[in-house]
Amino acid sequence: MPGFTPFTAPAFVLDEDDVDTDIIFPARFLLHTERKGLGRFAFHDRPALLEAYEAADKPPILLAGANFGCGSSREHAVWSLDGMGLTAVFAPSFGEIFRGNCANNGMVAGMMEPATLGALQALAKTGNDLAIDLAAQTVTCAGQKFAFTVPDSDREMLLAGWNNTTRILALHGQDITAFEKAQRSAAPWLWTEETEA
Repeated sequence: MPGFTPFTAPAFVLDEDDVDTDIIFPARFLLHTERKGLGRFAFHDRPALLEAYEAADKPPILLAGANFGCGSSREHAVWSLDGMGLTAVFAPSFGEIFRGNCANNGMVAGMMEPATLGALQALAKTGNDLAIDLAAQTVTCAGQKFAFTVPDSDREMLLAGWNNTTRILALHGQDITAFEKAQRSAAPWLWTEETEA
């Protein structure tokens, strides 16, 4: 996936705490395992929210309440948000697994102090665009800068366009290759045609 680049766009405000992954992606749709097209199930049981989001021209930034993405660990929640066009979510806090799933799928999950987020939400509601700079961990809106935080490893992954697997290969690929070479020599019986493929 491509690395994150700064962008400017409008935001949608969902000023509600404890929006869990079942609200984001209802459990009855978990039988759909292909990522493509899951956006149609995002917030499926919240028609008023979806109508408001569509009326706002589907902005790619979501300003949410505390503990966003709490609940079950379903990665479908992040996939569905991505499928509906979101690329960044800001909240005072996130469900820990949800936050990790965001980073692993190229979506920014930035944490903001509640007062900071409240001021930004007020500006977004009046139609001001937000400029997102992940490297600097700032959002600029109406001439004001608002700080957010993303864990260092998540920020590194997002900026480089890595997921968990490609991050390990990028940072430790030489060590893995050296280990495999030594293991082939020390325990050749472990390296059959199947393991070589």
